[in-house]
Amino acid sequence: MVTKVIKRDGTEEDFVTEKIVVSILKTGAPVDVARRIARKIECQFMDVDRVTAKDLTKAILTELKKINEEWYRNWILFDRAVKRRLTEKELE
Repeated sequence: MVTKVIKRDGTEEDFVTEKIVVSILKTGAPVDVARRIARKIECQFMDVDRVTAKDLTKAILTELKKINEEWYRNWILFDRAVKRRLTEKELE
């Protein structure tokens, strides 16, 4: 079953593990770590039809924070600077 991601604008797209890998790489994490986290997230949402982008982000950030606080902060800073989004507020 293909999980759909409900994006922040309400549109749907297929869950693509590589998109998670690319996002994690932007934090400074090495490829092997990015792939490992992405696989863990993929397994976490394997049995659901739909997942929101916010829930996906929350799951990814939870894993990043466990592994490397700097990568977690880099994600937050990227979202704030590039996407103009206060991701850390969504986690509360």
